[in-house]
Amino acid sequence: MNPNVKAFIAILALGVILLIGGYFARNWFAERAERSTSDASGVTRTLRIGVDNWVGYLPLCSKELRTRMHGAGVRVQCNDDSADYPARMKRLRQGELEFAVTTVDAFLLHGGKEKFPGSIIMVIDESSGGDALVARKDRLASLDDLKTKTDYKIAFTAGSPSEHLLKSVAVHFDVPPLRNRQGAWRVAVKDSAEALKQLRERKVDAAVLWEPDVSRALGEAGIHRILGTENTRRLIVDVLTVNRDFSRADPDVVKLLLSNYFRVLRHFRDNPDALAAEVKSATRMNDQQVAAMLKGVRWMTLADNGRDWFGIGTSGRSGAEALIETLEATAQILVDSGDFRENPMPERDPYRLQHRLYIEDLYTTGLAGADAAPGQASGPRTFAALSDAQWDKLTEVGTLKVRPITFQSGTSELSHDGKVELDNAAQNLAHYPNFRVVVRGHTGTRGDPASNRELSIERADAVKRYLAVTHNIDDARLRAVGYGGERPLKQADGESDRAYQYRLPRVELYLASEAY
Repeated sequence: MNPNVKAFIAILALGVILLIGGYFARNWFAERAERSTSDASGVTRTLRIGVDNWVGYLPLCSKELRTRMHGAGVRVQCNDDSADYPARMKRLRQGELEFAVTTVDAFLLHGGKEKFPGSIIMVIDESSGGDALVARKDRLASLDDLKTKTDYKIAFTAGSPSEHLLKSVAVHFDVPPLRNRQGAWRVAVKDSAEALKQLRERKVDAAVLWEPDVSRALGEAGIHRILGTENTRRLIVDVLTVNRDFSRADPDVVKLLLSNYFRVLRHFRDNPDALAAEVKSATRMNDQQVAAMLKGVRWMTLADNGRDWFGIGTSGRSGAEALIETLEATAQILVDSGDFRENPMPERDPYRLQHRLYIEDLYTTGLAGADAAPGQASGPRTFAALSDAQWDKLTEVGTLKVRPITFQSGTSELSHDGKVELDNAAQNLAHYPNFRVVVRGHTGTRGDPASNRELSIERADAVKRYLAVTHNIDDARLRAVGYGGERPLKQADGESDRAYQYRLPRVELYLASEAY
């Protein structure tokens, strides 16, 4: 090749490279300038969450949560994949998502193909009417019609909670046609919205939908609900999974997201109109439809997660492990319906799929300080004063184990031994700095009820004052109540009346937390 031609080609190539480089550099500098001169300058990382349009995920993707996380320098980005669960699990494994929501059944069905790339760290909600099999009443009037008729078609989202609902119907109600995985009744579609479209256009006789599409369908003449999850228990359960590598690398950020999520749940509980407004804006449905839709979801609070789903006990009591039970029951349905020959969980061990430490930490220590930005320390909690009504709404944690707190006979003056026991109790309370304390006074059942009640209140007040003054426990954290002899202990078998009456006068320290 002529040297001049070579030189020309080299110069041309260099010019193209510089032009392309200049284009991207200009965009980079422009984006950097835009960030540095806007509120985005404080954002240091982005959390990507794989979701779909199920209404139960709305708090996780709400403006309220985004605002709270932004204040800590974290952007939350919900990516709607129209319930493409296989792709969602793949993206979670590849690190393209830090978090992914899924139902337990979808996680078992699709997670194994990606070697279960995430661990379950929270139960989001349980469908309680939010998923349903609906049909044209003139074609399918009941579940029995599914057994006797053969010319019907049902639209559903394959590999989703919709198909799982059909599988459970087939297994639990013994509907042979629905067990036929190649049956002509099957009309697999991409998502709930498409299933509703097929039903509206009379291309199918029934459809399995999730909210908001259930409410949309039931708003049309001639369409009724055959079976909904309001009549099931722990059949369709939504969970949040986190990429295992991300969880190991950035546990503080995971905890930050969860703590703010539970605060958002509480915000919506205390401000139901705000939740309804967000749902209405997202779905463009009327007030009546929104109200019906929200009845179909039962969101799980921090207390629900700790006590009922992850088996975290307090005050010597063990909690329930509903998540483990749900994983095992769901795996059995998938085996019975022919999806798997055997339990699909690693070594058939459901504990390999959950990671309870985040919930355990938040549940046992409370949310105070959990919203500090990653790497920041949090100071001691300051307790706001509560009204009697607010105290009554607190969630039960349990009664602190203490030896009997004694008083001078017939008075509210603490004895020396009573003060020693309160000193020991204060040391135990130091392990639970974020729980509030209800001091409950009790007396025996003999004597004047009014006098007994007054004495019990005075003794509870004495204990409250001692803890506040001697151990510097925030007065707003403490509440004193007296019951007199209205709440006696149960008399043990063979216990003498004298011994029983001796046990009745007592003061209990009862731990409680805000109902997040």
